Amino acid sequence: MSHAVQERPVAFAKPRGPLSHARLPRWTPIAVAAGSVAAGVGIGLLAGWHSKVQWGLVSALLFVLATYAVTAKVEGARQAKDRVATSLVWVSFVLAVVPLLSLAWVTVSKGMEVLDGYFLTHSMNGVLDAEAGGGVYHALLGTIEQVGIATLIAAPIGLLTAVYLVEYGTGKLAKAVTFFVDVMTGIPSIVAGLFILATWNLMLGFGPSGFAGAMALAILMMPVVVRSTEEMLKLVPNELREASLALGVPKWRTILKVVLPTAIGGITTGVMLAVARITGETAPVLLLVFGTKLINPNPFEGAQSSLPLYVYEQYAVGTDAAVARAWAAALVLIAFVMILNLVARGIARWKAPKTGR
Repeated sequence: MSHAVQERPVAFAKPRGPLSHARLPRWTPIAVAAGSVAAGVGIGLLAGWHSKVQWGLVSALLFVLATYAVTAKVEGARQAKDRVATSLVWVSFVLAVVPLLSLAWVTVSKGMEVLDGYFLTHSMNGVLDAEAGGGVYHALLGTIEQVGIATLIAAPIGLLTAVYLVEYGTGKLAKAVTFFVDVMTGIPSIVAGLFILATWNLMLGFGPSGFAGAMALAILMMPVVVRSTEEMLKLVPNELREASLALGVPKWRTILKVVLPTAIGGITTGVMLAVARITGETAPVLLLVFGTKLINPNPFEGAQSSLPLYVYEQYAVGTDAAVARAWAAALVLIAFVMILNLVARGIARWKAPKTGR
């Protein structure tokens, strides 16, 4: 007797709703930002706040809250959290960029009043600080020489120290070097100036000079170069080192021909960051270089000036002519750092390893 097996059809559940969720239009963040700014300005006016910074902070807070509320209503709580995180990133970006743009705008607008060819090619020789006229040539020359000498001292030492820590450093010596580099990173500029003043000027008997200021700047520059170069060397894949060593290339040649060319872009950027850090230092120059109104092309003898010291001296005078010169010198200083960064990026791109197809 055979029993017939009756197969039952399998019932598949039908989807209760559509597979796609509701999405906000792409223009929603812009609309929310515009509404938040309008609401923030309105609240500031009603509250009697005269500071635009307060208006901006209220607008930023309203933007984050409105973004969460609108997204949670349409797309759900999970997507709302993602939108809030994105909104916080944008708010932080704006809070960082607005002061920078404001500073650049004020510096350019005030600095262009007296910035011309005469200002760049003449010194303050024979010009009283309270009078109009004069230029910044002697300070620009001093900055170029002092920063150049400091870079020639700090960049090779910092580069070799980083190579030692990454490629050779093991044991207590490497830990000690790392510790002292970390300590030097936080040294105030005035301490570096006092150290050179006590050793170079007082103990050895040398007078004020651009070279003394350059040595203090080199002390401030070295830990930045070491740290940035060290991180760039760590990013070089170990496979490149192993492939070179497997071919019988000595380690020193591997570092010179493989590791350093691979990381040259990051190393150059790190050096330029260190240069930008020391270019605006005033305290070591004030202690060791003293400043002068005359053009002194010799950095190893006699007082020199520099752009940060020139800005400080002119602004301290307080007259309209002196303050205008201070703003113009500040604009020259910003342009000097910008040109250095552009040159560094060009060198890094030129020296970067080429990959053939």
